[in-house]
Amino acid sequence: MIILGIDPGYAIIGYGIINAKGNSYEPIGFGAITTAAGVPFNRRLQIIFEEMNSIIEQYKPDAIAIEKLYFNSNQKTAICVAEARGVILLSAQIAGVNVYEYTPLQVKSAVTGYGQATKSQVMKMTQRLLKLKEVPKPDDTADALAIAICHSHSNGSQLSQFLIKRGIK
Repeated sequence: MIILGIDPGYAIIGYGIINAKGNSYEPIGFGAITTAAGVPFNRRLQIIFEEMNSIIEQYKPDAIAIEKLYFNSNQKTAICVAEARGVILLSAQIAGVNVYEYTPLQVKSAVTGYGQATKSQVMKMTQRLLKLKEVPKPDDTADALAIAICHSHSNGSQLSQFLIKRGIK
């Protein structure tokens, strides 16, 4: 199964594509979509949309896994990230790819087995699971790969398969 993991944002959007086969993972591609601060926000959204369309077209994922929004302070940033996330979801919808959302706790638990793992621990385990020489940079890219791994774990569970068959998930 080809899984596209996405760490949403509007300045840096991390993405990582893996091929998941049982409990093994092969990294297919990863990187970041970046938009410059001085560019008008509507243009930044357009860049995100066009780049996401290109990534989906190139890799043809079977599923897209994206991190759920989590903010505890800056409302302006939260709104901008939510708008960028909406553009990403639109891109997936147009391509006909199912989207699955995961909280940071779910990602940490799936990748490290511990929901309170540090960012560094998640990155190191992602590196190990994907047999990479180093932790991908920027951090958003490593996070996106971890989100893809999380989906692989969640999608393979018996409960998940049951819910999908029933049209609940």
